[in-house]
Amino acid sequence: MKLIVGLGNPGERYRFSRHNLGFLVIDELADREEITLSQKRFEAIYGKGSIGSSSTLLAKPQTYMNLSGLSVRRLFDFFKIDLENLIVIHDDLDLPFGTLRLKKGGGSGGHRGVISVMESLGEDNFIRVRMGIGKPPHKGMVEDYVLQLLPLEEAERLSEVVSEAAEAIGFLVATGLPAAMNRYNGKAMKNLKEEEV
Repeated sequence: MKLIVGLGNPGERYRFSRHNLGFLVIDELADREEITLSQKRFEAIYGKGSIGSSSTLLAKPQTYMNLSGLSVRRLFDFFKIDLENLIVIHDDLDLPFGTLRLKKGGGSGGHRGVISVMESLGEDNFIRVRMGIGKPPHKGMVEDYVLQLLPLEEAERLSEVVSEAAEAIGFLVATGLPAAMNRYNGKAMKNLKEEEV
C-alpha cells in the first residue's frame, strides 16, 4: 500500500497559504481518484482507495506542520507501510513558485514538517514531492512568509500547479520514481530556463 501524505496546517485560516500546498494536492488527488477523505484517526484526516492498480492511502496530518511526523508515524505503523511506499508532499522555499521536484532521501532543507517526519520515522529515505514557493526577501521573514495567503499572481496559477503535482504523483505511482523524475523534474527545469531567457 502507498501512503501519500500532504503536509500543511488544519483550519480555514491556513487553507490557501504557501505552507498548505501539500494539503491542496491531497484534496486534488482525492477528487481525481474518487477517494473520500472521511476517516479521522491517528491525528489525521485520511481515505483509502487506489491510484491505478496500487492500493493507496491519502492523508493530511492534523497536528500542525511542526509535529506532522507524529501522525505520519502512527499511520505508517498501523497500516504497515514500507518506507519505499511513503510519499510526502510539501512546500519548498528553495524552488521558485510553480516548480516541481521529485526526489528520494536527503536533507530536510530546513522544512520543519519534513524534519518532524524524519525524526519520527528515524529515516530519511522516503520520496518527497517538493513544490516551490520561492523565498522571502529576508531570512527573518520565513515564518510569516510561509503562512501568508498566496499573492494574486500565484493564486491565479494555483490550480494549474496543484493539478500538475497530482498528475506527477499519479505517474510516479504508476511508473516509479526514476521515470517520474525524468518527466517532471526535467520539465520544471526546462520551464525555468525558458523563463530566465
